[in-house]
Amino acid sequence: MWLIIVTMEKKIPYKIYLTEEEIPTAWYNVRADMKTKPAPLLNPGTGKPLKAEELEPIFCKELVKQELDNDTRFIPIPEEVLNFYKMYRPSPLVRAYFLEETLGTPAKIYYKFEGNNTSGSHKLNSAIAQAYYAKEQGLKGVTTETGAGQWGTALSMATQFFGLDCKVFMVKVSYEQKPFRREVMRTYGAEVTPSPSNTTEIGKKILEEFPGTTGSLGCAISEAVEAAVKNEGYRYELGSVLNQVLLHQTIIGLETQAALKKYDIKPDIIIGCAGGGSNLGGLASPFIGEMLRGEADYKIIAVEPASCPSFTRGKFAYDFCDTGHICPLAKMYTLGSTFIPSANHAGGLRYHGMSSILSQLYADGLFEARAVEQTSVFEAARLFARVEGTLPAPESSHAIRVAIDEALKCKETGEEKTIVFGLTGTGYYDLKAYEQFNNGTMNDYIPTDEELAVSLAKLPKVE
Repeated sequence: MWLIIVTMEKKIPYKIYLTEEEIPTAWYNVRADMKTKPAPLLNPGTGKPLKAEELEPIFCKELVKQELDNDTRFIPIPEEVLNFYKMYRPSPLVRAYFLEETLGTPAKIYYKFEGNNTSGSHKLNSAIAQAYYAKEQGLKGVTTETGAGQWGTALSMATQFFGLDCKVFMVKVSYEQKPFRREVMRTYGAEVTPSPSNTTEIGKKILEEFPGTTGSLGCAISEAVEAAVKNEGYRYELGSVLNQVLLHQTIIGLETQAALKKYDIKPDIIIGCAGGGSNLGGLASPFIGEMLRGEADYKIIAVEPASCPSFTRGKFAYDFCDTGHICPLAKMYTLGSTFIPSANHAGGLRYHGMSSILSQLYADGLFEARAVEQTSVFEAARLFARVEGTLPAPESSHAIRVAIDEALKCKETGEEKTIVFGLTGTGYYDLKAYEQFNNGTMNDYIPTDEELAVSLAKLPKVE
């Protein structure tokens, strides 16, 4: 008599959840494992690396410490922040069974869903941490910028939780396109101003130089920093790009790692949208850490809009972080601080530069980058909404676009690769963009080499 043993693949649920007890208790600082550290921020006046005391008039003291820390691998999450996280974390890692079936691909597709909180995106992970440190320092309030409005919404919510004032400079085109996002911020008590504005000296200067401009994140950053410096008891808080923000967002990647390990899943491809770096860095950093330590190998893809292609067409150089040239110089992939992107609906990706951490990792070949056009992004978003039941944000849909492309490649080759991407937010405040797409009036805009050359020619000379 023969004994037949049948081994079956463990059934993966639609949603993989961790327990509250499994939420990571420390953020991961990828700089500790980087062979080549990110270049330091420079004082635009002296050209010398900025010291903590020079940054403290702009940022909270504890955040300055995190910004400059290249050596501490894990930084404990304060108990107050962890308790807040438990309102919406751990977030689910979802198996996209319906998308796989629709595409007819042998690939296995997972997405980490960060839209299951009131702010509608991953931005709350850093907003609550930054608001906490501001409260601990005894500050009155904070200033910030926002593109699509996700960061402004998150910080408005976080500051209200800790009883702080919040002044938000919202990129003008998004202010006009997304009135309901603006009203959510106001409901949480924030003062929201379209940028560039006449309320700051930098704003007035930008309006004089670029009359009728739709604005950019670089413009809004300049105004927010000026407002912070000129108002006693305020500090500036940023939703992307900075080292401290990528640090806080690693809660995403750490949870993703833990959820995958729970079912012995080994990802092959990890995909994130890239504008300033908080989403991509948050998801990918823990996996990149494994690569840096020689523990694993992954194909990691950064996806950016073709209308604002910092990685794929920018230059790796020192540049101003803002259009008004009052912020430090950062070495990053940049299109030039004077570059004003087209009125693209992926407002959160309309920044001229990239995180210094991600820029160095990209220069070192740890991941690749792709630029995709807006209409193809919305085609992917529509398909995802129809088969997976969630209306994705335009920013996140860049990752969906490339996840679908990679899954279709697997269909052609027959490879059973495992794909993980970040779904960082919902698109329910982006219906104006969906309206244009559905009406067939949405256009793709790709800057010419000549246009980029104009802004790149104005990069500061740094020895």
